[in-house]
Amino acid sequence: MALFDFDLEALKDKARDLAQTGVSKSKQLGEIAKLNLANVSEEDTIKKAYIEIGKLYYAERGMAPDAAYAALCEKITACKVNIEENKNRIEELKVEGQVSDADVAAVIEMPVEPLAEEKDEVPPQE
Repeated sequence: MALFDFDLEALKDKARDLAQTGVSKSKQLGEIAKLNLANVSEEDTIKKAYIEIGKLYYAERGMAPDAAYAALCEKITACKVNIEENKNRIEELKVEGQVSDADVAAVIEMPVEPLAEEKDEVPPQE
């Protein structure tokens, strides 16, 4: 009697079945990944459409919105006022300090190191 009594054909069949199962799973996982990416793209399209709807609504009705939209329209209007005030102050500062747009751009592009107290420092563990 042989120490290892097995059927070589049965072993080959089992290996083939496992390989086919693996290929099938890989195809399914690939399709799932592709569909998930498609969904992300569709969600992005929806978000962009929502933004456009909001812009259109604000442009058409922002000064006299329906009650449900009044608070949001007021926020947008207040932010627009703040932006204009900031732009005016920037221009005043440029004139006062004889600052050019190139000087401002150079400062904006500089990397800023956080202050010591702003850094997320983890105390050493004992």
